[in-house]
Amino acid sequence: MSKIAPEELHPVLTRDGRTNDEILSPAESDVSDKFPTDSSPDLDEKRDFHNDQSEKRDVHLDAQIDDFIHRDEKYDWDSEEFRDIPELVRETVSFEDDPTAPVITFRAIVLAGIFCTIGSIVSQLTYFRTTTAPFPVFFVILASQPLGKTLAKILPDKRVPLGRWSFSLNPGPFSVKEHVIIGIAANAGSQGSWVTFLPTNAALYYDITMNPATALFFGWGASLLGFSFAAMVRPLLIDDPQFIFPLSLQQVTVYRGIQGTSDLHIERSKQQMKAFWLIFAGVFVWQFLPEFIFPFVGALAPLCWFASKSHKVNFIGAGRGGMGLLNITLNWSNITSTVITYPYHVQVITFLAFALTTWLLIPIAYFGNLWGSPTYNIMSNNVFQKNGSAYPFNSILYTDKNSGLQVFNETRYDEVGLAYSGAAYLWGIFFWYASYVSSFVWCGLFMAPNIIRAWKAWRSKKALHNDRLSVLARSYPGLTLWEWVALTLVPIVMLLGVVATKQTYMPIWTYFVALGFGAAAMLPMGMVYALSGYGIKVGFFNELIYGYMIDVKGSSRHPLGQLAYRIISGNVWYDARTVLEDQKIGHYFHLPPRQVIGIQILANMLAIPINYGVMRWVIASKFDYVSGRVADPQNQWTGQEFRSYNTAGVQYALVGPKRLFASEMYAPVVYGFAAGAAAPLIIWLLHKKFPRARFDLWNTTIFFADAAVFRGNLSTGPFTAFLVGTFWNFYLYRYRHAFWNKFAYITGAALDTGFNANLLFIFIFLGTTGVVMPNWWGNNAQNIERCFALKG
Repeated sequence: MSKIAPEELHPVLTRDGRTNDEILSPAESDVSDKFPTDSSPDLDEKRDFHNDQSEKRDVHLDAQIDDFIHRDEKYDWDSEEFRDIPELVRETVSFEDDPTAPVITFRAIVLAGIFCTIGSIVSQLTYFRTTTAPFPVFFVILASQPLGKTLAKILPDKRVPLGRWSFSLNPGPFSVKEHVIIGIAANAGSQGSWVTFLPTNAALYYDITMNPATALFFGWGASLLGFSFAAMVRPLLIDDPQFIFPLSLQQVTVYRGIQGTSDLHIERSKQQMKAFWLIFAGVFVWQFLPEFIFPFVGALAPLCWFASKSHKVNFIGAGRGGMGLLNITLNWSNITSTVITYPYHVQVITFLAFALTTWLLIPIAYFGNLWGSPTYNIMSNNVFQKNGSAYPFNSILYTDKNSGLQVFNETRYDEVGLAYSGAAYLWGIFFWYASYVSSFVWCGLFMAPNIIRAWKAWRSKKALHNDRLSVLARSYPGLTLWEWVALTLVPIVMLLGVVATKQTYMPIWTYFVALGFGAAAMLPMGMVYALSGYGIKVGFFNELIYGYMIDVKGSSRHPLGQLAYRIISGNVWYDARTVLEDQKIGHYFHLPPRQVIGIQILANMLAIPINYGVMRWVIASKFDYVSGRVADPQNQWTGQEFRSYNTAGVQYALVGPKRLFASEMYAPVVYGFAAGAAAPLIIWLLHKKFPRARFDLWNTTIFFADAAVFRGNLSTGPFTAFLVGTFWNFYLYRYRHAFWNKFAYITGAALDTGFNANLLFIFIFLGTTGVVMPNWWGNNAQNIERCFALKG
């Protein structure tokens, strides 16, 4: 294998061409045992000790830097230890470990709690918005390092006596492993929570105030169930070096880029932090324009400007309620850092999917009066009666006096008729079906060898992987079988208890079916995510199954029951995805698995009550917008995700798939299953025939999943994101790689963080105080984009 020149390396390089960290194998030890528990050194002794430790660490890091330049001579890349590790991983992670470095410490828990709380608030707010930018863990990575070092300087060296749980307030210098565990905890607790979906839809659409205890225990149970599902695929996805988890690897790069105390590290860190804070400040100030003062710049529609009186042209060019052709957004919430974190081939796939559905299928249906257009608003995800009016789903339910169940009113349904949807929502169902089936077929065709090897290793009870990372990981004890069993039984019993209260409107026997389908989806969905970083949504397959199951006499047909089933059978995958992503980071940094899993569980338990509180806050202050009773002029506080869940509940639970697919309008969507099975097979055959063409990169599951995304409220963003992504992850990555390597992830972190900080500021200080931006040219009351003929 040819040697890699320093300038070609993926890890960040210092100004003189040396890497910033090969490195980060910490030199600091857990020094809690160096401070006697019965006495405390004076301040000078403590300062001398820390200075001595810092000097030793500088020497160690400089030696590691020099070692990295010669790592091709040190490591045999063709040996069993390294040959299965992808080159990108070799260039990024350290293959050295210090098992004595502290991981979970008092200061780490304090910082993790703070960032977890902030992230929970921000993430929960974005659930109610049309566009979202996830709480950036990169901000946590950047901010926690100086804070951790500060705590290491100011905390006393006292030991808290708690028997076997005794701990030191300050076990020496802030370690790399502490830094990483803080980020893992913050990421685990800042993803929002399914605790909010049931009570939100109950309040918005059915005037039901769900018992807080029911909501919280349902959320805790669903969150812990994600750990159980993740444990089933952990031996394959975490231990197999081929599954790199791009988002995890990118975080590793940022962690290592800002660690260290040598002059080279300090200089580079200063440059990155300066760039971060300048970009953060700039985007924080800028976002007041598209989000509050000058929303016109959030969706620039040139077609509307040059044909202001043409309804057809306005529909094509409008990004809010239209196709968004050539529409440019200057609102970062419509772009997000996925333009940097997604591999470029994934960005190409997602843009082509967007172009197919929004720029091709929508005009064909809209202007051709096809598939219910224009009777059923093609840019809406609501449900309609045959004449196009709103569907009165509440009137089709009544409570049976004997059983207490929400019973389907056949007489009223005969009067109201089928629940219709717009064309975009209908083919979204088609593509969701295709995506779900494609994930299994793609997994079987492309990943079969990995699965077979894992099965054989499990049967023979031999170690499946003997690469350097796996060998280092085996030096730390993992959870025992009984601990995994307990972690699995606790959420299953907890959720069963919640379902048994009947407050979720879900038949108890369907709960066990939900568990089976949820577990089955873990491997195919996890493999796609582990290779591409693209988070596949489960779609409507589980709703279909639920609809057929409850189509029996005596079963509750309330849409909230379908939502509860959907969360358990499919949406728990999203929690498991985050669990796996963070555990892969722990694997790359040689963290003890028990401590990683422990901090993830604690973070989730802390975040769920915060999520619930923020949800109640938003409903109280933005109810008219998110319920759809009043249109948000900026099309942001639409609650469109909750609306889509309710629409699916009405269709699959209330009306039922038998009635839906008996109609000519819905019948074609079932062909999505055939498309999902055939497409990956075609790609696999092409890959076998032309392996150098890399057809394996054209992941049909990602294509179908992105084609299924509903973009009716906002179609601006994907075009701009593709332009920005092409510049960042194609041009800069290929032709200015040193610059990309140094500033790409820092820039993405700063942009997302600036947007989220601005969103939080506007919501707290402007939204809740009643401050309203007056209407003017750039904030037109009729149409913000100035596409005045859109509704003509």
